[in-house]
Amino acid sequence: MKPLMLQGHQRAITQIKYNREGDLIFSSAKDSKPCVWYSLNGERLGTFNGHIGAVWCVDVDWTTTRLITGAGDMNTFLWDVETGTALGKIPCNSSVRTCNFSFSGNQASYSTDRAMNHPCELFVIDVRNIDASISSADPVLKLTMNEQQSKITSLLWGALDETIITGHENGSLRIWDLRAVKELNSVNDHTASITDMQMSSDGTMFVSSSKDCSAKLFDSDSLMCLKTFKTERPVNSACISPLFEHVALGGGQDAMEVTTTSTQAGKFDSRFFHLVYEEEFARVKGHFGPINSMAFHPDGRSFATGGEDGFVRIQVFDSSYYEHTFE
Repeated sequence: MKPLMLQGHQRAITQIKYNREGDLIFSSAKDSKPCVWYSLNGERLGTFNGHIGAVWCVDVDWTTTRLITGAGDMNTFLWDVETGTALGKIPCNSSVRTCNFSFSGNQASYSTDRAMNHPCELFVIDVRNIDASISSADPVLKLTMNEQQSKITSLLWGALDETIITGHENGSLRIWDLRAVKELNSVNDHTASITDMQMSSDGTMFVSSSKDCSAKLFDSDSLMCLKTFKTERPVNSACISPLFEHVALGGGQDAMEVTTTSTQAGKFDSRFFHLVYEEEFARVKGHFGPINSMAFHPDGRSFATGGEDGFVRIQVFDSSYYEHTFE
């Protein structure tokens, strides 16, 4: 099956997300225009214009009516997906690194970098009725990270919208109770910066990828490390198949070092591991640069990757993928 190449961004892809039905893909990149595409044929539906810096993160809510983006221009935008118009804009003190809607879609969270004498902060906002006043409205909750907790690089909502799980630059994972406004637990299983975290389809566990050349599977309540998937280069993104017990990893070495290696060295492949046995069983070539973000289609029959080369690639699995069994 020939992959679909989605070409619309001018610079490196930072994050890609499917909506719940899987008919749309949202992508953000280091250019200032997040895009939305049809996942079936790769046609670009449109862009969301308003940012003036690299867009680091993007998320779409459960009903595909709202989109949230955070960027290096120190703004968080909320958009109407259907019309592409900006519903609200929240100015921040530094770059917005992560953003996520809660499962209910009533709340959203985003975090800012530690820069220019401003600490790294985590915000939770109410997004039920958004208008221009959201730029001056107080957040529902604000958590400030101290020196030991280091910068938040990745973020997930926990069960029932009561907790938030954060991944940090020093490799630690923390879970926060939003009602009691306190840290419930933290673990230090990774030894380097966490690059991505993605929940399983049932929400019981999540996979985290890290620059320490591994991805790990955690229980989303206790933060217990269940499995480790090792590679020999930094992992920028990892996702769990909704269909099989498979984990996909994407990465490559730092973008700075890309010019010194050839594509043939297999540095930029998507790599598939078995969730239980921790064994690699497949690789998919494609990008000519590190993979920065990847996601499984909600039906598990295809997956998408976004790379440093500015392309989003959608790969549909061949029939042999469904017949493959572990001995």
